[in-house]
Amino acid sequence: MGPNWTGHHPRAAWRGLLNDGKVGEHMQTKVNDVVSLERRGNVAVISIDNPPVNALSHPVREGLLASLRYAIADEDARAIVLVCAGRTFVAGADISEFDKPPQPPSLHESLDAIEVSTRPVVAAIHGTALGGGLELALACHYRVAVGSARFGLPEVNLGIIPGAGGTQRLPRLVGVNTALHMIATGAMIGATEALQSGLIDQIVEGDLTEGGVAFARQVSAEPRQHPRVRDRDEKLAEARAEPHLFDDFRASIARKSRGFLAPGVAVTAVEAAVNLPFDAGIARERQLIAELLQSEQSKAQRYFFFAERKSAKIPGLAADTPVVNVSRAAVIGAGTMGGGISMVLANAGIPVTLVEQNAENLERGLGVMRKNWEATAARGGSSQGQVEERLARITPTLNFEDIADADLVIEAVYEQLKLKKDVFAQVDRYAKQGALLATNTSGLDVNQIALATARPERVVGMHFFSPANVMKLLEVVRGDRSSDTAIASAMNMGKKMGKVPVLVGVCEGFVGNRMLAARGKQADRLLLEGALPHQVDRVMFDFGLPMGPYAMADLAAGIELRWRRRQETGEMDFIGDRLAELGRFGQKVGKGYYRYEPNSRAPLPDPEVEEIIREASRREGLQRRDISDQEILERLVYPMINEGARILEDGVAIRPGDIDVIWVYGYGWPTYRGGPMFYADSVGLAQIRDRLVALQAQHGDFFRPAALLERMAREGRRFQDWEQTRSAATVGS
Repeated sequence: MGPNWTGHHPRAAWRGLLNDGKVGEHMQTKVNDVVSLERRGNVAVISIDNPPVNALSHPVREGLLASLRYAIADEDARAIVLVCAGRTFVAGADISEFDKPPQPPSLHESLDAIEVSTRPVVAAIHGTALGGGLELALACHYRVAVGSARFGLPEVNLGIIPGAGGTQRLPRLVGVNTALHMIATGAMIGATEALQSGLIDQIVEGDLTEGGVAFARQVSAEPRQHPRVRDRDEKLAEARAEPHLFDDFRASIARKSRGFLAPGVAVTAVEAAVNLPFDAGIARERQLIAELLQSEQSKAQRYFFFAERKSAKIPGLAADTPVVNVSRAAVIGAGTMGGGISMVLANAGIPVTLVEQNAENLERGLGVMRKNWEATAARGGSSQGQVEERLARITPTLNFEDIADADLVIEAVYEQLKLKKDVFAQVDRYAKQGALLATNTSGLDVNQIALATARPERVVGMHFFSPANVMKLLEVVRGDRSSDTAIASAMNMGKKMGKVPVLVGVCEGFVGNRMLAARGKQADRLLLEGALPHQVDRVMFDFGLPMGPYAMADLAAGIELRWRRRQETGEMDFIGDRLAELGRFGQKVGKGYYRYEPNSRAPLPDPEVEEIIREASRREGLQRRDISDQEILERLVYPMINEGARILEDGVAIRPGDIDVIWVYGYGWPTYRGGPMFYADSVGLAQIRDRLVALQAQHGDFFRPAALLERMAREGRRFQDWEQTRSAATVGS
């Protein structure tokens, strides 16, 4: 920290700090460890340097306020420019301080000091101005930015709203519609839109600091009152003339914000900006964010924020582990998964050799890719030129030897172990030395697949989720002999492809599908005991998932896939087998567990299916009964949690948060519930253990509590407190 000037006269402190007011050009003087001050002619420049994203931590706030006071006290400084070092402007508050006692000065105090400054303050922005960073810029009198800058208030993703005036100042600058969109959805805008909407005053070409200083000199020379955002009303007046504006907006976001508290509260806060004086609106904003901060939803969403970031860190894997530089990839199989993976690679700018065994399959796969990309273009997500550019990155072939120049080869053929081993024997024959070899299996033994090659250390699992070009999750599966380079390379490629990669070990179903199987067994059992598909699905939907197990089976061809797997294993399932025999393969044929009207995806209960279920109950000798929604919820979710505990016991996942990341990004678990393991903590492990014991007494050992769950419940601990003691090198062994 720099010297403490508390109690000094501001002008005297400034003079002493800057050598009696005589500072050479571009000579910075530290106010503290993270904030510096310099004068460029008649403009004071405050610089924040708090890597990696210049978060508004206590030292930043303290240094900012002190610097501001020194600059205002200097009669030779006619304006003030606020800049940030490093790769970005302030990209948010310091989230780690949220649950700690506040340390003065608060962000509100710092922003108030900027707003009442007798010198115009100009924010010079590069990178991203997010959350508290954008609120800092909004408190300034002017804002300039480089053309690549982006702006947003993403607090809604943490289950809260902006709490330092963002909901009150932003609509005054950009208008209520744009502000609602940014605050209630967390969307960012670029510099061009920011200029057009009034958020910034100028786009700077060349050096940002020099441009900011030049702008500050210009406005400080003008004989006028410098505008405070709080005093602007013209764009709020426009909103007052639209009585249905807020109700219409709430309706427009209802589907995407289903179950979340923060988006609706954000709308309420912006409504306060329109209907209340500024200070009253600020008070309302503070009240609303205080309530959200104490909510279980915000706690869950903040937990998940850190869990996602931690999932990228692999204990025991050195930061300088060499990785494969992937300049070209190959994908084996042009079906649903292979096509989707090819799209992901092409979207990332990586040329792809797409291998199929016959021309018809290859042509069909390319057609599906074109259709998907053109649909994106039709929605405005890309241009037609980009569609052609991405298609041009894919080279279709029927010749296996064409994979020879690929740095990464991903197998995506039918989920059958012998077939995959045969494919990997071929891959081993033609792939160049040093290439990363990956299987997209959703749950088969990666170790067995790797042994089909002479280089198992180069083999990993890269389990994409369907549709691969949409879903963000990537389970990276470490085999017994997978090298650190193979793991580091797969994790690195996951990030390059825009995925959230999570390292898991080898077991049937890995993490996500292993837990899903536990849920599926109970869902099917509930049907036999008295529930119906639409009741089971409704409970899961009301809990916050996008759909329940039976609607998902209809969507993802689950009936057919499981039926074909049972044919291979000799297992039987009366309900599933009967549906398959009747050709009820889901949405694609208009009937599965539900029936579907033509050109509709709305699932409708079907009496024919209900009769099949009743017949299955009779065959099992079960008397059907009414089953409560609470019992359905507990019997679907608690076995998942129990299986998650076993996964941790087995070392298949590194940490509980990794399991939660997998379920949020791979299966649509609502972030406002944090993930299955966080949800277990919120319910209480002892309560879940006791309920499992009761269910075990009623329904058998399927519900026996995992040893880890039993121990943690007995000790009064939470999964959040649990740390995996095994090294990453032993995950899956």
